[in-house]
Amino acid sequence: MTTFLDDHLLRDWMARFDDRLVRAVGDDDVATTNLWYARLCKSAARAGGGALLAGWRQQERSILVSTLVALPDDVKVVPMRDLAWQMAELAAAHRGLSTLAAEAVAAARATDGRLLVSARDDGPGLRRCCRVVGIPYRTLAR
Repeated sequence: MTTFLDDHLLRDWMARFDDRLVRAVGDDDVATTNLWYARLCKSAARAGGGALLAGWRQQERSILVSTLVALPDDVKVVPMRDLAWQMAELAAAHRGLSTLAAEAVAAARATDGRLLVSARDDGPGLRRCCRVVGIPYRTLAR
């Protein structure tokens, strides 16, 4: 199975900060979405580290940035061109589903995967859509 991590959890996965996260992923393949990846990159590019990296030491941020620039092959990202139409259909069918959430659901559907998101990213639209379309969905407190 493939587990899709949001930007908060991808950050922690790449830094190996959290044993609970490693256990939650288990033997699954790890993936993220284009938009969660872009949001993490945007935060890392900010001088102060943005919301996702605030409080990190410069050395920790530098290591993460180098990993983001050359995303490891073991972190999969489904190309947006393969998801765009499904995203549009999901957003049309599920009121309140953001583009970011629609991509996550579409990516999980395309790979028979599941979503593992930070409690910070848990939203009613995403949670409801996953329940309706049968995507396994779990949150982790951060």
